[in-house]
Amino acid sequence: MSGVLADKVAVVTGGSSGIGLAIARKFVAEGARVFVTSRKQAQLDAVVADLGPSVVAVRSDVGDLADLDALFAAVREQAGRIDVLALNAGGGVVAPLEEITEEQFDTTFASNVKGVLFGLQKALPLLSRGASVIVTGSTTSVKPDPGLEVYGATKAAVRNLVRSWTLASKARGFRVNVLSPGPTETPGLVGLVEDDQRSAFLDQLATGVPLGRVGAPDEIAAAALFLASDASSFVNGAELFVDGGYAQV
Repeated sequence: MSGVLADKVAVVTGGSSGIGLAIARKFVAEGARVFVTSRKQAQLDAVVADLGPSVVAVRSDVGDLADLDALFAAVREQAGRIDVLALNAGGGVVAPLEEITEEQFDTTFASNVKGVLFGLQKALPLLSRGASVIVTGSTTSVKPDPGLEVYGATKAAVRNLVRSWTLASKARGFRVNVLSPGPTETPGLVGLVEDDQRSAFLDQLATGVPLGRVGAPDEIAAAALFLASDASSFVNGAELFVDGGYAQV
């Protein structure tokens, strides 16, 4: 298959919906063989049916180290290497300071920080020379949004981790960058409000974006493709904001 990722092996965590699914779809379209993870088997089955034989679905909770071991064991057995590692899985809930619970804190840090750190650690033996590692960040790491304090803290944490990992990239032979979306119309975002409030919710978010609209998952995936491809071969340790200017002004 032709494409800028022809014959590449990619892993996309949290790849069954939203931005992760858009990234997986873009990678497949550009010739990659893609391992996609999700905690929900039904969603994984739908991804395979949608994207076809170039996708391998692995049920995995990135906050569970045993699941991560099983994921990379499957990649080792079926592909033997990783050329692109997109550590995208994560999430969060909206809660003001006085309502944040210990469970919310632990769950958010487990998926958004623990899953990224140990995801990369366990993938290291499989990373090919020149591999691209892409960590999904967020504008909340630099521009706090009300009620998303814990989520924003996790994204600030992974941004700092990537800075540290950049120092190791020469010896390890990989590049690592952060891809930080702004407000993007995904199931996770619109799921924060009731169905009859979604249109007004997105319109309100759009008022804070200089381009006057929220983003689409395909737009984030296009930036992920750039970071995954040789077009970004000298991009390392960067944070690429795809946010319509939201966190820039």
